[in-house]
Amino acid sequence: MKKLKTEIIVLCLLTLFTLAYSCKKVLNQPVTGVLTGAVLANKAGVDGLLIGAYHIVQGAYSGEPNTSWGSAISNWQYGGIGADDAYKGSTTSDQAPYLPQIEQHAGISYFNQYLEAKWQCNYNGVQRANSVIQEVALVTDGSESTATPTSTGSEAIAEARFLRGLFNMELAKVFRNVPYVDQTVTYSAGNFDVPNPGPIWTQIEADFSAAMASLPITQPEVGRANKYAAEAFLGKAYLYDHKYPQALAAFTDCITNGKTSSGASYALEPFENNFKAVDRNGPEAVFQAQFTVNDGSLGANDDNGDDLNFPGGGTYTSCCGFDIPSYNLANAYKVNANGLPMLGTTTESVTDITSASGATTTVTAAIPNYSLTNLPNDHGVASSAAFTPTSDPVDPRLDWTMGRRGIPYLDWGLCGGEPWTRGDLAPYTPKKNVFYEADVASTTDNAGNWATNQGSADNYNVMRFADVILMRAECYVMTNQLDLAQADVNTIRARAALPSNWVYNYTDNSNPQGGYSTTPAANYVCAQYGVAAGTSFSGNGQSWALQAVMMERQLEFGMEGQRFFDLQRQDAATGSGGPTFAPFGAGYMASTLNAYYAADNRIYNPVLSLAKFTQSRDELWVIPELEIQNEGGKLKQNPGY
Repeated sequence: MKKLKTEIIVLCLLTLFTLAYSCKKVLNQPVTGVLTGAVLANKAGVDGLLIGAYHIVQGAYSGEPNTSWGSAISNWQYGGIGADDAYKGSTTSDQAPYLPQIEQHAGISYFNQYLEAKWQCNYNGVQRANSVIQEVALVTDGSESTATPTSTGSEAIAEARFLRGLFNMELAKVFRNVPYVDQTVTYSAGNFDVPNPGPIWTQIEADFSAAMASLPITQPEVGRANKYAAEAFLGKAYLYDHKYPQALAAFTDCITNGKTSSGASYALEPFENNFKAVDRNGPEAVFQAQFTVNDGSLGANDDNGDDLNFPGGGTYTSCCGFDIPSYNLANAYKVNANGLPMLGTTTESVTDITSASGATTTVTAAIPNYSLTNLPNDHGVASSAAFTPTSDPVDPRLDWTMGRRGIPYLDWGLCGGEPWTRGDLAPYTPKKNVFYEADVASTTDNAGNWATNQGSADNYNVMRFADVILMRAECYVMTNQLDLAQADVNTIRARAALPSNWVYNYTDNSNPQGGYSTTPAANYVCAQYGVAAGTSFSGNGQSWALQAVMMERQLEFGMEGQRFFDLQRQDAATGSGGPTFAPFGAGYMASTLNAYYAADNRIYNPVLSLAKFTQSRDELWVIPELEIQNEGGKLKQNPGY
């Protein structure tokens, strides 16, 4: 068994600096539970505060007043369940009412505890980053000098500014209109007098730009951010701010010169390695949330924000059946006669099942061409009945993204399909976040959880190199450089097309850890754009090319919590389409997600059947009412709520 890398930041060793903040009023009270000032005015103190700030990248902290399932850095709830990647799993009662509201959009509460947790956790991180910057100025023994951009103190401030940029980016993606709180903001008369008049992309860009200027290329611990991580996130901020030339320059430099914090040049690695704990922090890792197990922290450092998101049956954990891949996502992996994704939509009248009794309604929607019919699956097939997986051609990434009946499920055995799910909502199971059975001892723990081996050491890819390449492709399209965009998309497709990156049948189904045969587990096809006639970006134009890029993101990052934000970025109503080229227009998210509800409700789903996406409101999430109340009117609610 490959030994886990030990040079990551082991956050539990400095618990003195990672005590909980009191976050009932995150923006309107000073930091509590963290030592600052003269007590920590030395290098060890600054390092401890910085590690405490890194801890929040996990999306959870000790004593968090609301659930860490709402603040998980993976955004499985908002980016996946809140879009068309996944279902909550089970009925409307479990995790009610907060998680069902996120899937349904209709009737979301101003007091939704999941959203409150996301707000609290990230402002907790902002405060911790600010504490680092404030503390450096108090150190007088020379150990935290800021004399040059590469001095020790300058680097500590740069790491803190990177983290502050990251936490604010999370807030901006979810809520958009959020207050920007830096180290100069003071607490006065019961409030931080910081309003939220609009997006804060300019301030986020400034943080990442400053971080890039002082961060080294290599770091003593691989989990720390480096220069190129800051540059990649700067490019992402520019992308969301529709500053495409600036984003393009940042992404191009990362692709040409970028290195990980351990000094390895950025590179695409075997697709599955990105989701395997024993291969974490590899050459594709631009920045990962670091998780550890069996480290004495009683589960505080494992991936507890995602501990609901394992199959409901079949694996060693068997908990809890949330974050279930949707029919829509599975269908997206179908390919056409050219071996390419099925782009475009067709307007159809769809019969939806609206209740367990079989009541129906007819909905007319522009259904994605890939979802006009569902990929053949085992819905309704008893576990005792024979089932053969479909031979329809599919993109190879399908079977690394989700479990399907009869296909090897890592090294656990053949996936059981629908009997492994919870509530028979869909025949697919999550896979990217699941650990291997052979690695249970080194990558899981039981601490703080109610299900066996529920704590996982699988890092989460906050950004991986494939993301940088596809974001550059998006910039190329937005600047009408279509041949270059096609080349970037084809780079990602070439990795997927390599037979070495496919799932293969076991040599012996009764011994899934005994190795794999040379027979692919499905009919995998992944062709390049521009090979077949009529499939080039330049030949089909800018709007078609953008569809292809966004479709590639759907295939590459399925079940990674990115889908909602990709749709949001291209909806002109949220200012993400760009000032000169916004082909999808306002209402893009509403039409996409309402069509998804129509298509997937052809099979009854008790939560999804109540879903409705309202244009000019649901592109953003509701700002927690508690935060508005606590700030005494300084914060304004998002439009439409």
